Amino acid sequence: MSDVAEPLTGIIPAKHQHPRTGYLLYLAAASLFALNGTVSKSLLLTGIDAARLSQVRVTGAFLVLLVVVAIVRPAALRITKKELPILLAYGVLGIGMTQYLYFVALETLPIGVALLIEFTAPIMVALWFRFGMKQPTRKLVWVALVLALTGLAMVAQVWLGFTLNALGVTAAFGAAVALAIYYVLADKQLRSTNPRDPISLTMWGFGASAAFWAIAQPWWSFPWANLAGAGFPLGANGAGIPIWLLVSDLIVLGTTLPFLLVVYSLRHIRASQASVIGMTEPLIAIVIAWVALGEVMTPVQLVGALVVLTGVVLAERSR
Repeated sequence: MSDVAEPLTGIIPAKHQHPRTGYLLYLAAASLFALNGTVSKSLLLTGIDAARLSQVRVTGAFLVLLVVVAIVRPAALRITKKELPILLAYGVLGIGMTQYLYFVALETLPIGVALLIEFTAPIMVALWFRFGMKQPTRKLVWVALVLALTGLAMVAQVWLGFTLNALGVTAAFGAAVALAIYYVLADKQLRSTNPRDPISLTMWGFGASAAFWAIAQPWWSFPWANLAGAGFPLGANGAGIPIWLLVSDLIVLGTTLPFLLVVYSLRHIRASQASVIGMTEPLIAIVIAWVALGEVMTPVQLVGALVVLTGVVLAERSR
């Protein structure tokens, strides 16, 4: 997220910037994104298909952001033929596939493991800028790559054999690739001759993804009955949270609100500073999943998680 919103950094004069506010906003966003992992998995455990859950999330987020943009920056609702192809690629590949593949991974992997694999996307971006774009990259990128692979090996506990679900791991790495595409396309669009602001860019990205899913699986065939009843229980013997409420949380608190918090936090802190705070997301997600779903990671896996995140931070600083 920080790469997408980075051009906003510095818009506010230094005397009006409040770093503490920026850190708190970004930490709040990371916490909401982390909570969203448990909410998403709870919905998947009710039997909702990963593709349908992706469709609901991107469509709902698009409608909410559409209202926001229409009120705050109505001129941004216009799109040109020139930017249409990149918006489609950004929305379908960068947003749609990231959401879908992450949900597929969540069906068979612990939340923390799926997130850690997906969080290797910045390393892929750094390698792309080094070899694909032929841009200078610090040697830190190689240290980052080694750390990430070592950390993932510790998380997977490879000395015990391949114990993780193969489909889940493949989907998680696919989500990382899609997220890397998201970063690269967003960077290209935001730094073009006529750049878009991060909010309208994301809005149209969600819109393109929503359109893709509406064609792939029309709304008239949506299994609305799956949204009835209760999902995740409150406590061992408590009543389940209504599925419609979990879906609303997924759209508002798990997608739209944290993104807006990221955008506004970057008016007070630099993206490089925010990226370090962003690394708390998988750690918070691991704690929430442990408390709410009983997903426990071993001490070695937790150390591996820290090694992976250290590698990701170094990768982001290598460009």
